Amino acid sequence: MAEFDFSQALGEAHAKYETIEKALDVDRLKSEIAQLEEEASDPNLWDNVENAQKITSKLSGKQGLIKKLASLSDRFDDLETLYELGQEEDDSNSMSEALSGVDALQKDLDEMEIQTLLDGEYDERSAVVTIRSGAGGVDAADFAQMLLRMYVRWSERNGFKVKVMDTSYAEEAGIKSVTFEVDAPYAYGRLSVEGGTHRLVRISPFDNQGRRQTSFAAVEVVPLVEATDHIDIPDSEIRVDTYCSSGPGGQGVNTTYSAVRITHLPTNIVVTMQDERSQIQNRAAAMAVLQSRLLVLRHEEEAKKKKELAGDIKASWGDQMRSYVLHPYQMVKDLRTGYETSQTQAVFDGDINGFIDAGIRWRHEQRREAAAEQAEDKG
Repeated sequence: MAEFDFSQALGEAHAKYETIEKALDVDRLKSEIAQLEEEASDPNLWDNVENAQKITSKLSGKQGLIKKLASLSDRFDDLETLYELGQEEDDSNSMSEALSGVDALQKDLDEMEIQTLLDGEYDERSAVVTIRSGAGGVDAADFAQMLLRMYVRWSERNGFKVKVMDTSYAEEAGIKSVTFEVDAPYAYGRLSVEGGTHRLVRISPFDNQGRRQTSFAAVEVVPLVEATDHIDIPDSEIRVDTYCSSGPGGQGVNTTYSAVRITHLPTNIVVTMQDERSQIQNRAAAMAVLQSRLLVLRHEEEAKKKKELAGDIKASWGDQMRSYVLHPYQMVKDLRTGYETSQTQAVFDGDINGFIDAGIRWRHEQRREAAAEQAEDKG
């Protein structure tokens, strides 16, 4: 490769770095870090464990961004020096290492760029995910469990904490529904692009004639509510039912009425919770999830009003957003972005960052185009 090519590649990488640095607003980040450090130094911080964990998690996440930016900046000088030395000493190994380094730097910058696209109102929050089996009988219930495993594995790969909050098991195999929390900064921003209907095509392991079966599962992602959200739910608007918790196949695992089902009467939203040991804990957890869903509903209604005022800017996302085909060929394809892979087992083992990143870029482009069209309409 000629020197011009190396310089051009490094220049393009540096231009992307500057765009990322500007988008992240380093001065604002440092100011937020200083504020969080002040809150974290409060001697009474851990009197409220939940709040303390949120503060320290946010602080760690923002400090990590600053450190990553500094590390990327240092790599530019190191690569340029390495390549120049290789030229001076006619050392092809050093020049080859520098070229490989630029390629690796570009990939890290692409990954960092995703962070700048997570600028939605709730993107920075942890996520509450619900998976429900749809059409397809026992295959759909099994598929729902496969998706649960996929997201848990993805969370583990990224060092995110997962807490299963409620599980409703199917009679024969799999699960009817499951709700779990992914506790990490920007978990909602990343996982929100996973919301929609997922479709599985395979030879059914539950069909003794070995026929191909298509089954569906729905994924819902909402941000975890915070104390500042002010979602007031009057007692008159909810119905609370209690029952005994149960495990797979309906086996009784709790002889007390600790499980809680809350129905929000105006919207008919139903939340069940049975993970905690006491009824009080399950009720608190169920109310938090209900508030999260109402928060998203309020946000959607506000967006709908804006859309009506601006006209029909963009069609909404189709329900069916991804297909997992295991027969007659191996393919997982996102129907919105076109991103696909034939490594189906890797996907079910949690290797879905490619899909998530493509979804985030797609969503950002949709928002950009919608804003541009809205501006034209106003003009």
